[in-house]
Amino acid sequence: MDQKFDEKLWDKVLAEIETEVSKANFLTLFKNTSLLSFEQDTVTIAAPSTMIIDLIQKRFYELIKKSVDSHTGSDTKIVFVPKIFVKETKTDAPLFDSLEPKKIIGHLPRVRSDYTFQNMAVSSSNQLAYVSAKTVSEKIGGAYNPLFIYGPVGVGKTHLMQAIANEVYFKNPSFKVIYITSEEFTNEVVDAIRTNSTSEMKKRFRTASLFLLDDVQFLSGKERVQEELFHTFNILIDSGAQIVLSSDKPPSEMKKMERRLISRFSGGLTVDIGPLDFELRCAILLIKSKKYDYDLSIDTAKIIAEKTNDARELEGALLRLITETETKGIVQEEAVKTLSLNESVQNSFGGEEVIKNTCAFYNIKATQLKGPRRDARLVRARQVCMYLLKKEVGLTYSEIGNLLGGRDHTTVMHGVSKIEEQLSKKGSLTDELMGITGKNLITNVD
Repeated sequence: MDQKFDEKLWDKVLAEIETEVSKANFLTLFKNTSLLSFEQDTVTIAAPSTMIIDLIQKRFYELIKKSVDSHTGSDTKIVFVPKIFVKETKTDAPLFDSLEPKKIIGHLPRVRSDYTFQNMAVSSSNQLAYVSAKTVSEKIGGAYNPLFIYGPVGVGKTHLMQAIANEVYFKNPSFKVIYITSEEFTNEVVDAIRTNSTSEMKKRFRTASLFLLDDVQFLSGKERVQEELFHTFNILIDSGAQIVLSSDKPPSEMKKMERRLISRFSGGLTVDIGPLDFELRCAILLIKSKKYDYDLSIDTAKIIAEKTNDARELEGALLRLITETETKGIVQEEAVKTLSLNESVQNSFGGEEVIKNTCAFYNIKATQLKGPRRDARLVRARQVCMYLLKKEVGLTYSEIGNLLGGRDHTTVMHGVSKIEEQLSKKGSLTDELMGITGKNLITNVD
């Protein structure tokens, strides 16, 4: 079936569905769907997220099938897949801009040449960080200085920082670009003091055009190293150089860090990268498979993505799959079953999904949800999140407390109890839970 016919078919199906469902349901669930293929009586439909797919399948599968069957004259099977391409925007942040990385002239110390913007997967969880990094690479010292990127382990902070380094070096080979981890920075400062060569060390760092410091949180408690960074920071900013920093937490939550440094860290733009969502994990696998010239099917990518949520673990799983299929001569569907994937990740990812959806519903940031503030709206959102993490994901009170900023398990118990009490009255809270999870949870209350 050609593409023109596909589009017309789906337009007709959507037109019929629009007359059968409420406007809210149509706009929320169907507006951003598309028909990917129609082969051998199997219709593959792309939807924005796994949550929307779940809702469509449970509530409208038969309606869709009836409409498709009437237009095709076939007894079709409807298959739903998540979209792995973000919409085109004016910010030029594509999911697959180009699978071929730019050729880097020469080599930057400590920087991987394959860590570029061109082969980085982008979705809602890292869109802002991507756009900000791309802007910085195009306007060195002229925008967002410093750029501070934070997020948990394995979400692509290092890839993004090294992409900035590669992009700047590609366009301006004469620029002095320094990428260094906080551990390496610490070692250089200590060695300079030990060998009485601090002047050489200072000259190297303070004459950079672009200075990128990874995992800055590990400088906490190291007073002499922080002092050196503070003076280096000031000189670089005054000279018009660009500074980029990464951490596992925002500046405001960094402990044992000098206040003057925290102030400097917060003086530019601070952006976070959230946990990798399912669609982004699929996209990363597909990009990595192109890098290794391996034809990875989307079904296999989905199986791995469902059980692995760390970018490094994804690549490791892909390499094991390639080894299994190429050395043993077995098909992907069988090989993927032999991989030792971290099954417990599913619970972890479920927890992050609940946090993400709760923040989206109440229009707050994850740092606010996990932070110490006790505004009425934050307390409400926090307790709802605790309840969902307990009842829907099945985490322990201690695990929930750790996820939500290190709270005591008794605080979590109180929060869950409060929501259960309110649910027993069958008030508006039921609608809020449905808005977050997409299902009616009132039947789950004892």
